[in-house]
Amino acid sequence: MTSDARFTAQADDFAVVRLSGVGVRYGDNQVLEGVDLALHPGTITALLGTNGAGKSTLIGAVSGANAAYTGEIAVAGETVRLASPTKARRAGIETVHQRIADGIVPDLSVADNLVLTDLTSGGHRVVRRRAAEAAARQALARLGLDWSDEVLRADAGRLGASDAQLLILARALRSTPRLLILDEPTSALTATEADRLFDVLRALRAEGLAILFVSHRFGEIERLADRILVLRDGRLELDAARPFDWHVALEAMLGVPTELQQHVTEPLSPGDEVLTVTGATLLPGATPLHLTVRGGQVTGILGLLGAGKTELAELVAGVRTDPAATLTLGGEPYRPATPVAAIDAGVALVPEERQRQGIQPGWSIARTVGLPVLREISRLGVVSTARERAVADEVIDAFDVVAPSSAATLDELSGGNQQKVIVGRWLRTTPTLALLDEPFRGVDIGARRRIGAAARSRAREGGAVVVLSSDVDEILEVADRIVVLVAGEVALDTPAGVLDRSRIVNALLGDAENRKETA
Repeated sequence: MTSDARFTAQADDFAVVRLSGVGVRYGDNQVLEGVDLALHPGTITALLGTNGAGKSTLIGAVSGANAAYTGEIAVAGETVRLASPTKARRAGIETVHQRIADGIVPDLSVADNLVLTDLTSGGHRVVRRRAAEAAARQALARLGLDWSDEVLRADAGRLGASDAQLLILARALRSTPRLLILDEPTSALTATEADRLFDVLRALRAEGLAILFVSHRFGEIERLADRILVLRDGRLELDAARPFDWHVALEAMLGVPTELQQHVTEPLSPGDEVLTVTGATLLPGATPLHLTVRGGQVTGILGLLGAGKTELAELVAGVRTDPAATLTLGGEPYRPATPVAAIDAGVALVPEERQRQGIQPGWSIARTVGLPVLREISRLGVVSTARERAVADEVIDAFDVVAPSSAATLDELSGGNQQKVIVGRWLRTTPTLALLDEPFRGVDIGARRRIGAAARSRAREGGAVVVLSSDVDEILEVADRIVVLVAGEVALDTPAGVLDRSRIVNALLGDAENRKETA
């Protein structure tokens, strides 16, 4: 899209995008109903709601991905039919979706991915490498990024989640949109990258851009948003400006009075030693790590992106090896050569990236849940579909999964419901050691509490549960013990409730050598 005056956000109070009676129906299911709202220039509006509340459906309608909406959408005062993402983009609406992989074309360079819209807009049939790299640098500079020629020429499909997220955002800003929609934009970013993104968004707001920001992290919204919208069951329940009353917002989201929970209630006492890790080097140059995990409690491993927490989880789960490391499980030597060997030993891993690592596209809930328990649901090598459905129904009921039936594919579910299925299928196996890597990423507070309650329930049964997260509040809410990793080393190891939040944050942000302490 050409960056001309038509696509420059206006600085007055005129609505950039206005929805009037917008609804979406899938068959007999009305997932969005009668939504009226206006998005104004120079305003950051946060969109909240539990998974399945209609947030993704609303974004789909405004971004052109959900063409079958009813009602009207007006852009800059003119009613338009947003029948495709290309038409939305031409109207000045850019969207950065939660599923990062959907926005990246593998086998194309990073630079080519950054200028991809030049090819799809019809004005360019060929983009030369030098021109693509120059345009890419200009786009990245908007985010304060200075990627090398080597990175710009690398296969974009090999980027980590954080860099891929920044690439997609930089590409969206090239068009100088009227409205920028960001769906969970910080889910794969470090705290430093998130802060830099917030600075960019504040600058864009000052320039008059309208921003619709979707996040489940109340702290982010409190720092950034001018206004909050809450969807529940497809209806707009709350439209509020600052100062925000989060108890009111939570009640609007969940439909019942509730309270913000910041710390675990009734901490669980540690039981017998389940896992020991000795001499493991998680990151190049890091001091070898020594860690013991006990049963009967939830151990929270807190670390920013690149701290080594995923490397630790993958070592224990047999995804990676470290010849210098010594592991024991239940007091016996433990060296899983493969994930299957780890599973057979009673170790279950819920991976960080559920879309790429935890979900098989097109599989039903029943098939997904049944995979780890094939011996239980099979006779003479033949899977019993009735047993498979029964096992899946157990998970659906236990985790309040919103789905038509166990025959529905995971692709049809919201992110939070997908996560509940993935966590539920592994906790149902009652593992000796459950490793949950970023289990709350991209899920609403209701799903977060359900997953957290299930983790604590498994711990009460005597199992060892390790929750790995980059979010302090998530760990405070679920863990009985908190271990902070910085640069592959233990910077803090404390029972929950002993240290206040500020000391935990200091350890998280500090240097491992200077911050290390044990409470």
